[in-house]
Amino acid sequence: MRRHGAAEGTQCRHRHTVPVKGHGPAEETLPRSGGSPGRARAGHAGSGAGAARSRRSPSAAPSILLLLLLLLLSRRLRPVPSAARWWRRWRGAMSRPSSAGPGPSKPCGKQQQHAPSPAAVLPGTGGASPPPPPPPPLPPPQQQQQQQQQQELTSLFECPICFDYVLPPILQCQAGHLVCKQCRQQLSLCPTCRGSLTPNIRNLAMEKVASAVLFPCKYATTGCSLTLHHTEKPKHEAICEYRPYSCPCPGTSCDWEGSLEAVMSHLMHAHKSITTLQGEDIIFLATDINLPGAVDWVMMQSCFGHHFMLVLKKQEKCEGHQQFFATVLLIGTRKQAENFQYRLELHGSCHRLTWEASPCSIHDGVLVAIRNSNCLVFDTATAHLFADNGNLGINVTISMCCP
Repeated sequence: MRRHGAAEGTQCRHRHTVPVKGHGPAEETLPRSGGSPGRARAGHAGSGAGAARSRRSPSAAPSILLLLLLLLLSRRLRPVPSAARWWRRWRGAMSRPSSAGPGPSKPCGKQQQHAPSPAAVLPGTGGASPPPPPPPPLPPPQQQQQQQQQQELTSLFECPICFDYVLPPILQCQAGHLVCKQCRQQLSLCPTCRGSLTPNIRNLAMEKVASAVLFPCKYATTGCSLTLHHTEKPKHEAICEYRPYSCPCPGTSCDWEGSLEAVMSHLMHAHKSITTLQGEDIIFLATDINLPGAVDWVMMQSCFGHHFMLVLKKQEKCEGHQQFFATVLLIGTRKQAENFQYRLELHGSCHRLTWEASPCSIHDGVLVAIRNSNCLVFDTATAHLFADNGNLGINVTISMCCP
């Protein structure tokens, strides 16, 4: 038996075995001489077993070399991505938001580029910080409360006579009641307490309050929704689109006022002598231009769904020197007038005089057009140059402006 154990140890010396790791006593399977495997325990006594244990370390070196060779061959068959590609994959995986945490990155054919989140832009890094969100609108109850407080405050400035607002300089009676400047000039007693309005007493406290209050437009009842400082209120009301329209006919004592929709109805009933022509291109014939004194010639032109008033006005500037002013007014608002252009032409045998401009609104009137030089101006000699037997024909063409 001892000799057989030595033979097994000797035979094990010529075989390459791989040591098996375990937690208990080390065992290794050794092939027997007959081809059937046998067991050799590490705890066996004898020179044969000791010889087998002493030769185990040299036999493991070829196995490790074989594993390294196989690993190198596998790496050649499958190239490893470069460090730059691994870095791009890792950075892309870190920039993708995920609620479940970072997971394994999957290789793909194209490298996806992820834009940085606006919240990740730090000041000083070259990126523009996002604008602050607008303040949230007030809820309807708070808006109504503010409007009610504003109305209660402005009601303190109402004149008891005309119900307009008393604006600085604010004068009061001896009891402290307020009256507007226009009504005060026509009164001698306070309409509230019947006290004397003299001497003039200024209410400086109410003037300071008026400087911090926005007053509604005088024509708020007809549609104007603006609220203005007391210094801007008179200027706005003079040109407000919602103020009543006056009669646009020049040279008449008609004091009619009304809405824009009622202007044409007023002209057709109160000024029936005005002729209306249809079309974009008409001839405005002014007869008897040699009449002395100030004379106005008026005609209506209808085109593009609107009505235009053609006016030729003769005024005497100084003794013996007369001037003619020709212009076109739109029966509409100032904003509507900006969409049109008109051309006035005077034709003679050898001469031609042309004028092009944008029409004025009837809110401004003829006098404003003359004051702003928005009209064709010529003297008596020029009128006679183009007139025929005292009649002056003006070719009027109206067109729409290109958007």
